[in-house]
Amino acid sequence: MARAFQKTSAWLHCTSGVALMIAAGTALPAYAQTPTDDAKPQPTATPPSDSDVQDIVVTGFRASLDSALNLKRTQTAAVDSIVAEDIGKFPDSNLAESMQRIPGVALARGDGGEGKNISVRGLGAQFTRVRINGMEGVSQTGSSDIYGAGNTGRSFDFNVFPTEIFSSLSVRKTPSADVEEGSLGATVDLAAPHPLDQKDDFVVAATGRAIYGEISKRADPRVSALISKKFGEGRFGILGSVAYNQRHLREVGYSAVDILSANTNGGFCSPIGAPINTAGQTPAQLALRGVTATNCSTNNPRTGSLSAYNTIVNARRADAPNTAGSGAFFPRIPRYLNSTQSQERIAGTLTLQFKDGDDTDISLDLLYSRFHVIRDDNYLGAISFGRSASNDGQPMTSVTDLQLSSLGSVQYGAFNGVDIRSEGLHADFTSSFKQANLNFMHRFTDRLKITGKFGLNQSVFDDHQRIQYFMDAIDKSFTLDYRKGGTTPLLGFGFDVTNPANFNYAPGLADGTVLGGFSLQGKPAKTTTDGYLAEFEADWEINDALTLRGGAQYRQSKQSGIDTRYYTADTLVKALPAGTSLASISSQISNFGALWGNGAPASWATLDWKKLYDTANLGASRSCTIECGSPKPIVREEERSAFAMGVFDLTDAIGFGVRGDVGVRYINTLQFSSGYVSVASPASPTGVTGLYGAVTRSYDDWLPSANIVFEPVRNLLLRVSGAKVMSRPELGVLTPTSGVNPVTRTGTVNNPLLEPIRANTFDAALEWYFRPGSLLSAAFFYKDIKTYIQSVTSLVPYTDLGLPVALLDGSNTQPTELFSVTRPVNTPGGKLKGVEINAQLPFTFLHGFLSNFGALGNYTHVTSRINYCLTSVGGVCTVTTTNDLVGLSKNTASGTLYYEDRKFSIRGTVNYRGPFIRGIPASAGSDLQGNAQTTYVDASASYNITDNFKLIIEAQNLTDQQNRLYTDSQRKDTLYQTRVGRTFAVGVNARF
Repeated sequence: MARAFQKTSAWLHCTSGVALMIAAGTALPAYAQTPTDDAKPQPTATPPSDSDVQDIVVTGFRASLDSALNLKRTQTAAVDSIVAEDIGKFPDSNLAESMQRIPGVALARGDGGEGKNISVRGLGAQFTRVRINGMEGVSQTGSSDIYGAGNTGRSFDFNVFPTEIFSSLSVRKTPSADVEEGSLGATVDLAAPHPLDQKDDFVVAATGRAIYGEISKRADPRVSALISKKFGEGRFGILGSVAYNQRHLREVGYSAVDILSANTNGGFCSPIGAPINTAGQTPAQLALRGVTATNCSTNNPRTGSLSAYNTIVNARRADAPNTAGSGAFFPRIPRYLNSTQSQERIAGTLTLQFKDGDDTDISLDLLYSRFHVIRDDNYLGAISFGRSASNDGQPMTSVTDLQLSSLGSVQYGAFNGVDIRSEGLHADFTSSFKQANLNFMHRFTDRLKITGKFGLNQSVFDDHQRIQYFMDAIDKSFTLDYRKGGTTPLLGFGFDVTNPANFNYAPGLADGTVLGGFSLQGKPAKTTTDGYLAEFEADWEINDALTLRGGAQYRQSKQSGIDTRYYTADTLVKALPAGTSLASISSQISNFGALWGNGAPASWATLDWKKLYDTANLGASRSCTIECGSPKPIVREEERSAFAMGVFDLTDAIGFGVRGDVGVRYINTLQFSSGYVSVASPASPTGVTGLYGAVTRSYDDWLPSANIVFEPVRNLLLRVSGAKVMSRPELGVLTPTSGVNPVTRTGTVNNPLLEPIRANTFDAALEWYFRPGSLLSAAFFYKDIKTYIQSVTSLVPYTDLGLPVALLDGSNTQPTELFSVTRPVNTPGGKLKGVEINAQLPFTFLHGFLSNFGALGNYTHVTSRINYCLTSVGGVCTVTTTNDLVGLSKNTASGTLYYEDRKFSIRGTVNYRGPFIRGIPASAGSDLQGNAQTTYVDASASYNITDNFKLIIEAQNLTDQQNRLYTDSQRKDTLYQTRVGRTFAVGVNARF
């Protein structure tokens, strides 16, 4: 009986009156309260016989909540779970979006508005470890540049996987000695279904959906199927699942790329009557570019307003009072954007399982997932604000009218001599993941159990193709207008942007004017991360109150990359073949104005990347990898660990509930990293060369932990936890790779000697299970982060960089000269603390149909004080600031209201995430880059047509929420804002 009640499943199939009591709202007797995995219950009442009550099956969303709540209650650590509503049907369409309902979890969305990463209790994705079927894995995919351009670190991209291949997920917020280290925020467990956990001997389930996007105007398929079969009187089973979906996404919006002060690129063209703004140009350069007393550049007259020009010149920051224009801020490249994605996900699992009663359990889990994306981003914008005089940029632009805010942000501007660009970026990439792991458990006696696991997995991010292309219109009029309100401007281009004949595509002019071009980026670029695991664990039950647990584990993770560089001669822009017009190799971005609004153009002309690729014969471009000095970094980590812990239940000994675990984990980490140091080299066909370097190091950690649960009165739990934790640096920054430019004396240097981020943590929670399926809880958490990792730019003598002097050959730079170098370093950390409030309540205390309603909700408030280094000289931080942790939202909340009866189910969910910092510091004197608050509303409904068929209707982002990124905590100038629209789905679930 004790072991039987230790098992929970997705649908809560219970006998002996337990399910009947749940449905009736009756408090569970002691024998029916599921114990922890670490202690056996002591029956205090005789359960009714099977003949006394009928067998009741509880299914659906409410059963999913009950099962998750049962799991939470029985754990000694702080664990929140989400389980499948039914076989092959997870509550949400995206794993990351599901986790929003868990207290303390905030969702980070990526391209197309899809949930991608999570932060837990204010700690971002890099601090969260994810295990799949008990084995740690990484999942990496690409994204647009504004979202980081792609993850090749330890963070886990949940959008790689379809939800249908998993049956449950758990978020472990406090550590135990038997759980591997590496998490500062949480450990997330994703579990695929097992055949012997199914109620029936033979199960077939399938779901099919059609998904429609409001912006893409496309309906796409999403299908999944599961088959499970038991053999040999339920001792052996096999289960297979497969999921496939296709999506066509479109998002529209505005991008500024960056916000720069007016002086960054040399200021604007001075109007007639003001001294000529030479912007540091020599007389020869001024003559070459046609700068005269009446012209800003060749055929570009000075038409600026003296009043507007002086407004910019007189706008100065307090920290730069002698720098004209330092306090006037303009978008670097104000532009409209249109992004389309064609996505294809396919995944499957296969599980073989043997089970001999409660004494032996052996399973082999195989999992595969592939996520293929073809993304096309198109932009229409003004590029002169982001250019210096060398490219006929901002110093050749006249300002004819201007309004600035009180903080210096442009509110309205009219300009002449502006270069307009129609730009595109085509990317084709694939993320794949595969894993195999063998698990076994055997009880040698009633008190001795041995478990083990062997596994290997591989995550591959393969960037097949990436090409940037553009055509330019030179010296046009342009307006930028925020005056209608809102957070994005109306852009005016002053000419017909739908006519490709108004643009140019040709080699640049001698004066620096760019007339169009392309950039080949990576062919191929691949990052591969391999993982290996072997672990053993023994449980020795000394008596009913104490179990000793110990084990050892070996893990290895290896990340390697391949990059490609193109021959410099093959990346130069060439004139189009004779007789080729831009109209013949272009297309239209259509229906844009109707989707974005805000006075945006209905459409605009853009190059067709495939036609350009073929016409310009870009496929013949020569490339090379290691022979040209392209980096091929490798990072390999080996972790050897052992743990010992005691699991106890002292309830009988002291007269009230006290249980928990106390233990310690020891880890030895051996790290090897290698890579190429790149340096500019005119003699190289790619313009760079490199030298090889390698670093080996080792470090040790002792991580004690304790979780104790008190139950002073029935159904009231007090949890207390304390631990030391550590999180290793991102893999990508551990390679000894760098790039230095001996002419400009600048460089970027990785740091293979980074120390892990270590912290001391304390957690306390009070949980009241006042009714069946109900919970009110409050939790407090505190983390003392001892050290942090951030990128710092400092002036360092070349001799202190540890790089060979040979890299300076051919330049006039001496080894003793100072270089401006950006590299990741360990900096002082800070404190983080917060509270969580959680409630779950089915309305079973009401009468009639009202008893079928229910609600759940949570709220989390987190604060942190992290010490950031802004400026460093000689490796010593000279300017610091204190702010929130990057990725931390002070306030997050989620609420769900649902109704469910035997036939019909409906629910709506609201998720709120407060603003958070994306990067610190930002450019041009701004203190940070941030993400504005968001509120997403989703809903779903289902109707049981028969016992075997269910109709499903789902809707996401019902309020048409847009995501906005900004720069500067005071000005909050918009960097990026897009509309992804609403998504609707209709489908059928079948089960036999």
